[in-house]
Amino acid sequence: MNAAIYGCIRDGEYNNAANMLENQVNRFPKSRAALSLLALCCYYDQDYTRAVGLYTRLTELFPAVEDYQIYRVHALLKIGAVAEATDYLSQIHTDKCSQRMLLINVAARIDDEDLDACKGILNDCVPDDPKTICAEATLDFMEGKYDDALAKFSNAYNLIGFEANVAYNVALCHYMLVQHSEAGDIIEEIITRAVEQYPQFKLDNSSNDHSFVFNSFALQESFLVEAYNLKAAIQYNDKNYQGALNIMDSMPQRKDEELDPVSLHNNALFDTDQDVNASFDKMKFLLSNPPFPPVTFKNILTLYCKHGYQDVAADILAENSELAYDLLSQDVNDFFGASIMSMESPDGAIPKFQITCKKLSASIRLLVKTLDDAKSSGNSDEAHTIESNIAKKIDILLCNVMAQASIYWEREDYSMVEHLLTNHAEYCCNHDEWILNMGHCIFAQQGGKFKDCIKYYESFVNTHSLEGILQVSPIVLANLCVSYIMNDENEAAEEIMKRVDREEISQADRNSLDAKQHGCIIDLVIGTLYCEKGNYTFGITRICKSLRPFDKKLDADTWYYAKRCFLALADKVAKQMIILKRHLADALFEFLDDVIIYGRELEASIQHETGSAEDKANSVSVEALKLRATFEKLMY
Repeated sequence: MNAAIYGCIRDGEYNNAANMLENQVNRFPKSRAALSLLALCCYYDQDYTRAVGLYTRLTELFPAVEDYQIYRVHALLKIGAVAEATDYLSQIHTDKCSQRMLLINVAARIDDEDLDACKGILNDCVPDDPKTICAEATLDFMEGKYDDALAKFSNAYNLIGFEANVAYNVALCHYMLVQHSEAGDIIEEIITRAVEQYPQFKLDNSSNDHSFVFNSFALQESFLVEAYNLKAAIQYNDKNYQGALNIMDSMPQRKDEELDPVSLHNNALFDTDQDVNASFDKMKFLLSNPPFPPVTFKNILTLYCKHGYQDVAADILAENSELAYDLLSQDVNDFFGASIMSMESPDGAIPKFQITCKKLSASIRLLVKTLDDAKSSGNSDEAHTIESNIAKKIDILLCNVMAQASIYWEREDYSMVEHLLTNHAEYCCNHDEWILNMGHCIFAQQGGKFKDCIKYYESFVNTHSLEGILQVSPIVLANLCVSYIMNDENEAAEEIMKRVDREEISQADRNSLDAKQHGCIIDLVIGTLYCEKGNYTFGITRICKSLRPFDKKLDADTWYYAKRCFLALADKVAKQMIILKRHLADALFEFLDDVIIYGRELEASIQHETGSAEDKANSVSVEALKLRATFEKLMY
């Protein structure tokens, strides 16, 4: 029996060992060996509630054994019973607490966020003990003293060598100080050592094995999950959203119900483009089940406002006023207040955005001056902190500017959008969002403005096409090509389209599941532009070209934009404003005949979720038949 029990413990099969030990405890209810081993197995198997009961029993039977007292507190903290843990610690009476007992006291007070009590207890700890140093570093981190925390965690790391939890905290401090390169190096070391020690967590990219792992004690000890989450956060903050998603896919995969709060939050945040409703559900679940990452509250409000659900954001703010007070700065609170108002009263929201922008600009200006002083005095730590604060202020400023700009955009007042963006160029001009929207608002004004928007689109494309031009949004490429054409730079437009064609062919050769339709969208936009300018011969020809091959490029979205141009042409012909030439009519009939064949199973409605019988009956094929009949009447 003993060999079987210890064999299960050795192999990490704690549940099996616990089942065998349960029988022993039933036979010998006061056996210290059986109770102790059973409690340990329950703790390692993460059955902390059961472990609490067993360690409580052990402390009552063997009150002089400090180990049981410490593990009882650990188990209580694991189930979030912080008040019970601190209450139990206050009942332990000893002439002199050991270092371990003092440190578990500190851990309990940290979980209770009683920092003053922590500092008092730490005064009695052994000062040179790495665990004491780590505890002091944790307090510094909680107080926002990231430079001090980094120095102490690094000191502990140098004293004890590599330990995953200490290494992670060093990386986290670098991250908070926006030292992403240094953080990345440590994260890679954590991951490399973890997969060497625990090969079962190594992801095999060469196979299609998508099996799940459990939240085992080994996974917790490896700090792999924490390392991957921090690595993904760095990519996300660097605006590499696809890179962040790829990193999340690289970590040991667990079922949704086994995800820790940070992983669940990151999955929700990074995957909004794929399924925003699922992201909403995950974040709402986190808010309803604390503890959760503090940024969850701000991010769920941001997502709702971004997707036009300001009313839902208003409800969440009203229901969680304490969270708003604790987790949101005044600047962020003001932004959400104005955003919510913009839905019902855009004119009332604009002055609020303007006031916030003015306050933020003044604050940034003051911080920039302070930064110059810090650099002049050689205080690099202070300079890093100030730079981080400036970046945060600029992010909030940019949110206010873009929210205000969207009001003018909806009113098609593009010159006002340009004026607004120009006014805030001093601090926002290096941000992708500012560059892109400046290009869009100048492009929308058309006329003689095409030349002006080229530099903004070029800047964005050059920055984001380093790993391939298909990484750039097709609409951005289409607008750039149109701008080139309208500025008589046809060769530059052709070069963009050739690059897109080459990469799409290469992608098709690799049988990529993530097929892009950049070339199709670019041709659609260019064709639409020429139709708007009255050159229907070239425009319709370009649109017909854009949807070939039909089995890959014809869908509800592409058909929607193509048929708009065909209807505009039919309208002009019916009003005898233009004459439909025979060669164009023949090309149009040939195109529509192909659409009739390939569009039989495609719904014409873009609103796929409706799924009504009427929508399904109104297929792309049916609409193409109606268009063909319309043009036949016009021709004959």
